[in-house]
Amino acid sequence: MKSRSEFVPNAAVVKYVLIGAIAALGLVCLYYGSSVAPGLSRSDEDGLGSDGADPVLGGFVPRRDLDDLFADRERNPDVPRSIPVCDMKFSELIPCLDRNLIYQMKLKPNLTLMEHYERHCPPPERRYNCLIPPPVGYKVPIRWPASRDEVWRANIPHTHLAQEKSDQHWMVVNGDKINFPGGGTHFHYGADKYIMAVAKMLKFPGDKLHNGGSIRNVLDVGCGVASFGAYLLPLDIIAMSLAPNDVHENQIQFALERGIPSTLGVLGTKRLPYPSRSFELAHCSRCRIDWLQRDGILLLELDRLLRPGGYFVYSSPEAYAQDPENRKIWNSMYDLLRRMCWRVVAKKDQTVIWAKPMSNSCYLKRDQGTKPPLCSSGDDPDASWNVLMKACISPYSARMHRERWSGLVPWPRRLTAPPPRLEEIGVIPAEFQEDTGVWRSRVDEYWKQMRAILHKNSIRNVMDMNSNLGGFAAALNDKDVWVMNVAPIHASAKLKIIYDRGLIGTVHDWCEAFSTYPRTYDLLHAWEIFSEIDNRNCGVEDLLIEMDRILRPEGFVIIRDKPSVINYIRKYLLALRWDGWSSEVEPRVDSLSSSEERVLIVRKKLWTEGVNTI
Repeated sequence: MKSRSEFVPNAAVVKYVLIGAIAALGLVCLYYGSSVAPGLSRSDEDGLGSDGADPVLGGFVPRRDLDDLFADRERNPDVPRSIPVCDMKFSELIPCLDRNLIYQMKLKPNLTLMEHYERHCPPPERRYNCLIPPPVGYKVPIRWPASRDEVWRANIPHTHLAQEKSDQHWMVVNGDKINFPGGGTHFHYGADKYIMAVAKMLKFPGDKLHNGGSIRNVLDVGCGVASFGAYLLPLDIIAMSLAPNDVHENQIQFALERGIPSTLGVLGTKRLPYPSRSFELAHCSRCRIDWLQRDGILLLELDRLLRPGGYFVYSSPEAYAQDPENRKIWNSMYDLLRRMCWRVVAKKDQTVIWAKPMSNSCYLKRDQGTKPPLCSSGDDPDASWNVLMKACISPYSARMHRERWSGLVPWPRRLTAPPPRLEEIGVIPAEFQEDTGVWRSRVDEYWKQMRAILHKNSIRNVMDMNSNLGGFAAALNDKDVWVMNVAPIHASAKLKIIYDRGLIGTVHDWCEAFSTYPRTYDLLHAWEIFSEIDNRNCGVEDLLIEMDRILRPEGFVIIRDKPSVINYIRKYLLALRWDGWSSEVEPRVDSLSSSEERVLIVRKKLWTEGVNTI
């Protein structure tokens, strides 16, 4: 037997070998950990990732097959315990409407055509891979319906409009709040009185603009802070209030903070992301749009969007002023609309109302060569995502030739009655009715799942990220909320059904950021949207960060998807600060269940202090 002293050299060797092995293992872990950590590129000597993207801007690496990834834990990289917080200067960032990006990428948009207000999304290597912080002093928004008339000043710390529009009663700063008296450029004494005056001009019963439910969907162009849309809501009229992110700083942000349906957009070079024949009425009150430019292409875009017999309410100096310049504009506009077969149905004081024809008869009677021409038979009037406007008139199909309002029944029956355009997307009325019933049951289950945490009026602005036929929104009709129905680009044809039900929505590609300000929605509903974008090789983590951007603090996210997707997303809840409350269930199988599903509902924390920004 060897003595104890004979083991000493061997023990020393073992000690040194172990230390060396541990050091080598640490270096290997450091190397691979930095190179595969989700969303953070491995740094080179210059402080940037290998592709030139810094940790905040660099996008997450798309994963090609989530199911395989989840099944094989060895291939699933560690999820970061935290996601960087963006610098406070990005607290109002809208990635695809960021004019700084236009300058940095040296784009040359046509300012005359408003291209600088259109979407220009950052490439993957320039995406902001960080959480958008709320402004200093941010508070949970005032709840509806009180929010219609007041919001916290700290949430949108901009008072320029209150000063610029002080004589028009847009908004008034009042201590720590901003109040909205309901005025506008052409309705200083209140939108409610203005709306009643318009109804009187149209001789609607009881001076009610809804006209017995036949007027439901309205497009308000250049809406300001959306007071016109706010005062339509008591009439059961829902307006898509539209304005660009222009010099009237944050007008749409104010509108959404108030809880009024609204969105960022501009009549520029591309079609608005809505299908044809979506609105009964379009409105422009001193919207400062040159309607005569490019052969009337902007008026032709309104024509595409209006239903048969739809109205255009126009309040502007051209409609009443007698000076030579305004008379010249009026005469030219009148001539253009006459050639488009529109007719004046009322004119009083500062407002004129035109009506679109209900059939193709007038178009067919025009002299040969009359401009604007009819669009070619190959043009799809419902195509709207990244489609250039066209200076032509979209004629009616044979079926729609003589049906006022596209043959729709009045609201509220319109919400559940199968619309005529169902056959255009290959859906029969029985399937439509079944879809409506399924979503009514699903929403009931969601609310039961949130019952312990949900308070009265804590939800107002809702987004359905994959709206299908609008069943989710229809099921919420008995609640005091409004829903932005989003049709992903692969299902854009279904958006016409959303509008035919008397709801509103838009087309969107979820591989890109949505056109809204941060902190604008109380609830996001994501049904199978993560599976869909992963199939397109887009980043699941990018979408999670985008959802966090548009979700209000203390807002809710409902994710309904495959168990593998839910399991993966759960790993990010802590890093996203969505860990204040969560609930996960296995829902009942129904006719819309394509495979095994799980429902995960989470709540975003309110965090304002003690964060490290980049």
